[in-house]
Amino acid sequence: MRTQNTFSTLFLVQKSKAIYDEAPLYVRITVNGRRVDISLKRKIPLLLWDAKKKNAKGTSNEARQINEYLKQVQTQLFQCYQDLKFKGELVTAKLIKANYLGEGKNSKTLQNLLQYHNKKIQKTLAKGTIRNFKVTEGYINTYLNNVLRTSDIYLKDLSYKFISEFANYLHTYWPKGHPKAMSNNTVMKHIQRFRKIVTLGYHIEWIDRDPFIRWKPIYEKRERPFLTQNELSNIESYKFPIARLERVRDLFVFSCYTGIAYADIIQLTIDNIVLGMDGSKWIYTRRQKTKTPVKVPLLNKAEFIIQKYSEHPVTTVTETLLPVLTNEKINLYLKEIADATGIKKNLTFHMARHTFATTVTLSNGVPIETVSKLLGHTKLATTQIYARVLDKKVSEDIAILKKKLADK
Repeated sequence: MRTQNTFSTLFLVQKSKAIYDEAPLYVRITVNGRRVDISLKRKIPLLLWDAKKKNAKGTSNEARQINEYLKQVQTQLFQCYQDLKFKGELVTAKLIKANYLGEGKNSKTLQNLLQYHNKKIQKTLAKGTIRNFKVTEGYINTYLNNVLRTSDIYLKDLSYKFISEFANYLHTYWPKGHPKAMSNNTVMKHIQRFRKIVTLGYHIEWIDRDPFIRWKPIYEKRERPFLTQNELSNIESYKFPIARLERVRDLFVFSCYTGIAYADIIQLTIDNIVLGMDGSKWIYTRRQKTKTPVKVPLLNKAEFIIQKYSEHPVTTVTETLLPVLTNEKINLYLKEIADATGIKKNLTFHMARHTFATTVTLSNGVPIETVSKLLGHTKLATTQIYARVLDKKVSEDIAILKKKLADK
């Protein structure tokens, strides 16, 4: 049985707060016998107030303006009451007051949501991911300021049109200091982060409908760069005359044979090495990016690099398993390593992880399910990006097929 609510409004003046014979106007909301008062931030001469009719008396211009204003307030309050009833929500005098004053959930803005999201992710996401969200937030604010000529919008005004036009804006935006405009996939990553923020607003019921419900991101398929076996061997065997390049090479090769990302490698200590169930050495760690546990059996080449730095002056001071360098310097030095070893690819540290997935494991017959676990992926679909069929593997498989056909 539906509960019947009683609703009424009453205008009044606070004579006790009168100054120079002018008193502030209030409206009293009563729902089911419970009431709240709202200051209308407006004053009326006491001589003009009709205490019985609860409005301004007379036909003067001031009286007509006040009475018109009171009618508008009454209409707006009744609309707030109807909105709560229509949505099947709890109806109270306090909730009607909150909605009227713009303090209800329907008055939440995009900036309110961005602030809430920032607080929520501070202790749950990796620093790099938080930094990426900050970049996306910066582009949202740039779009609001430069295109919409505003600093904020209500969440209820977010729409498919807003998303599409924001994406179009990013496609033509040229970030300061960048050699070119954003690529399509970079734009899609920003929209993806924006979607996560908006979805949070939907889940906490600040947004009544999901504006992304009809949105479909379009990614351009790109090959994940990796080193071939020959390129990896060239880097491993090259004799570097400069110690810093040798250290960077060793860190890179270590990642090639463990699949561990840079952010996790520099956190490794001797405590991360344990004896596995097979009696050999394993690395037990946790991905900083996703907090996923990772267990990697040590291949000989990775173990050799650990032994090489076990009593090194740098690791002795830092108490880490391997030398620690900043990611920016490592990628800068990798450019020198690529030039020295004749590698024409854009060598970055993350390419080592791709090389582990493709050249070291999948190309040597390691099942994709095992590779996924070694990489610390939470979804097999993420690992399948690496599961390309290499020319070498095609050649080997066709050679086997030819032999079988010839035998027949």
